[in-house]
Amino acid sequence: MKMKKQDVRTLSLIVCTFTYLLVGAAVFDALESTYEGEQRIILQNEEEEIRAIYNISNDDYAILKRNVMKTIPYYSGVQWKFAGSLYFSLTLVTAIGYGHSTPQTVGGKIVCMFYSLAGIPLCIIMFQSVGERLNVFITYVMKQIKKCFRLKKAEVSETNVILVTMNLSTIVLTSGALLFSHYEGWNLVDAFYYCFITLTTIGFGDFVALQKEDSLQTNPHYVAMSMIFILFGLTVISAALNLLVLRFLTMNTKDERRDELEAATAAQNPVRMVGEVTCNENVFSNA
Repeated sequence: MKMKKQDVRTLSLIVCTFTYLLVGAAVFDALESTYEGEQRIILQNEEEEIRAIYNISNDDYAILKRNVMKTIPYYSGVQWKFAGSLYFSLTLVTAIGYGHSTPQTVGGKIVCMFYSLAGIPLCIIMFQSVGERLNVFITYVMKQIKKCFRLKKAEVSETNVILVTMNLSTIVLTSGALLFSHYEGWNLVDAFYYCFITLTTIGFGDFVALQKEDSLQTNPHYVAMSMIFILFGLTVISAALNLLVLRFLTMNTKDERRDELEAATAAQNPVRMVGEVTCNENVFSNA
């Protein structure tokens, strides 16, 4: 049985994905495992020194650690006034989910689940729609630019728009990195890493903006800039992803149509048996 091209492509994607996962596991193992082991040893030595200096039993030290961990969210200032709650709602419906603040009450947890059930699909549809409009606008601008320069081909290809949105995504990420490097005191690598993790909605939570000096309550301009960055950045990323997904779907559709045409052509040219020879009526005949 002959496999269709889209079946081959799908199988290839599955194999590539699992291969990519295995390569990722090997790379991160090589890069991070040694450092993790070293940090674990350093931390254990420091814990032993603290217990020895203050003569703390293992049980008391375990209780102390649990209490310290509980207080960590409160070091970043008030999280659940309106500004902080709005920031939390944004990270919830965009599925970024830093984990910097989480509902602690039963009511808060229940509302969080129902709120995200409605908010996440709404947000996905909104970003997809706005991203599509952005692509239309980019196409229009590129056409006008080509007309101004009187280029022979005024039409804008899908590849042209993809390149523009990818470059725009890079500009947004770089601008965000400069912004957060300035306000948070991060180096450029950490700031760019934060922007990338945010706009891809991975949201590890190891770097979170607006968590120092009670910024959520005392710096409204920075809060506004951070939220605008997230919303605009996700729109640009959505525009780029829309085009890439559309490109892939178009390739599949073309293959399906080609298979349908080949099947229709084969049906119009019946195969008949002549003696022991199987042949196409339009090509062979030994009658």
